[in-house]
Amino acid sequence: MIEIKNLTKIYNKSKRAVDNLSLKINSGEIFAFIGPNGAGKTTTIKCLMGILNFEEGEILIDHKSLKNEPLNCKKIMAYLPDNPELYENLTGLEFINFICDMYETPIEERKININKYADMFKINEILNDEISSYSHGMKQKVALIAALSHNPKILVLDEPFVGLDPASVFDLKKVMKELVKNGGCVFFSTHILEVAEKLCDKVAIIKDGKIVTSGKMQDVVSDKSLEKVFLELADNKE
Repeated sequence: MIEIKNLTKIYNKSKRAVDNLSLKINSGEIFAFIGPNGAGKTTTIKCLMGILNFEEGEILIDHKSLKNEPLNCKKIMAYLPDNPELYENLTGLEFINFICDMYETPIEERKININKYADMFKINEILNDEISSYSHGMKQKVALIAALSHNPKILVLDEPFVGLDPASVFDLKKVMKELVKNGGCVFFSTHILEVAEKLCDKVAIIKDGKIVTSGKMQDVVSDKSLEKVFLELADNKE
């Protein structure tokens, strides 16, 4: 459902933040994207979501070109950044409905989804409060509900577990599994390697803008742990 071909993103005409990167994420897969700080994870994700332009390469979403058909691509995607910036003067419910309006989600469909996820993440009582009064974790949950309420086929998450309590982490993992069971896919970055190892079908490790290894989780990890593999690759001086 996602195919990234030879993606290159250059900053300041010289800094290759992402260097000839290629990845494929199929329907039914939860795919972990890991690497040290500054490796290029967030830049790759922002290119994938159409937030950043890129100098070289191609991104296909469900066989459609992100550059040529950006709206058709974005209609089936949802994105949760690592630090969601929400409209502070809106209530949580107003913000979620605003996102649903942009995706033209039918009223009944969004009501069902909002109720489902607000119950799941236990924030029903604060949805009518202004976002300015929320903690980071509450903002994260509202952004997550907004992302899920229009029934995306592709869920892209940047450090999704940061700021969530253990019960919400458990529920989010359940949501991911449900989405891929219904034919979607999940692509997310994380520093929580133990969760990634247990949850994900596939993994890619990025360093200095380049993929250093990728594949099925069991093939990448082999008889080691993901943490050990990651540390060995991160410490390797090329």
